[in-house]
Amino acid sequence: MQLSKISAGNFHDEKIFQFQLSNGWMKVDILSYGATIMSVEVPDRLGVRQNVVAGFHSTEKYMQPHPYLGCTIGRFANRIAGGKFAIDGRTYQLSVNEPPNHLHGGHYGFDKKAWHVINTIEEEDRIGVRFGYVSKNGEEGYPGTLQVTAAFTLTTANELHLQYTATTDKATIVNLTNHAYFNLSAFQSLTIHRHLLKLNAAFCLQRDKHQVPTGVLQALQDGALDFGTAKEIGEGLRLLRDENGIDHTFVIRNYNGSLIPAAELTENISGRKMKVLTDQPGIHIYTANFWNGQLRNDDEIPFEKHGAIALETGFFPDAPNHPNFAGTILKPGEVYRSTTVFKFLNAED
Repeated sequence: MQLSKISAGNFHDEKIFQFQLSNGWMKVDILSYGATIMSVEVPDRLGVRQNVVAGFHSTEKYMQPHPYLGCTIGRFANRIAGGKFAIDGRTYQLSVNEPPNHLHGGHYGFDKKAWHVINTIEEEDRIGVRFGYVSKNGEEGYPGTLQVTAAFTLTTANELHLQYTATTDKATIVNLTNHAYFNLSAFQSLTIHRHLLKLNAAFCLQRDKHQVPTGVLQALQDGALDFGTAKEIGEGLRLLRDENGIDHTFVIRNYNGSLIPAAELTENISGRKMKVLTDQPGIHIYTANFWNGQLRNDDEIPFEKHGAIALETGFFPDAPNHPNFAGTILKPGEVYRSTTVFKFLNAED
């Protein structure tokens, strides 16, 4: 197990650091800016190790506009209708950065912040780094000063653990996730159409024309979004004739607050496979529907439409405005906790 740290520049007088975690089989690079997963290198069936995450080598590119590549999303992931929600009868207006809604924490969410390094983690079976960020009262319209931590640890079992915590001095809402995009072919294939996806879900959230949940759970049986048994993502995309792609929140079956399987992703040509486990009630699947090839990685490979898949675990979008959704209100004295595990293995396993 090896952990290294290098200086990666500055952002508004804050030092940025890059950490590399290696267990001998796989390697992960983490950036303190945006608490970002820069790369995840895993071997194919021939033992050739390649990066399966959309990202860049340089810090500067993360500070330029990009579609949330690998970043930590907060204070609230996904959409809030009209940017409005209420706590104890008081209505709060958030920034509206995707009219008419608030998306992924606003104009300058957690993905565009310089997180500070709290400590590194070096144990017998795991190595990692823990970042912290203080979101001040009123930031993007949110009430309360929020103390947030984000820990990334790599284990000897080839698991990348993401653990978030938060506390507040005033009642607020919290829903954190990571927005890494995966292509298990290491972008040797420019789309994820041939990837096999399996989801531990029988329902997804019905959406309105602004991509906001209506509050209704939509059954998946035998539909385009039914990935209860593994099938090619391209098959689902072909059935979504009137959609630009998959951009849906799936309700994880048997959610009980403990760590349970949520998804499996397999790419048979490379022989790579990953499993997603989480203690959150939902997983939002997004298939890079608006990529158009203009953005490229450092090897000049274009990020094309449906070029990767994001598997964003968390609470449901717009949850504060739906009493039937799991609550996202955090009060003083409470601790928000969220854990997600990305486990990598061979397709035959």
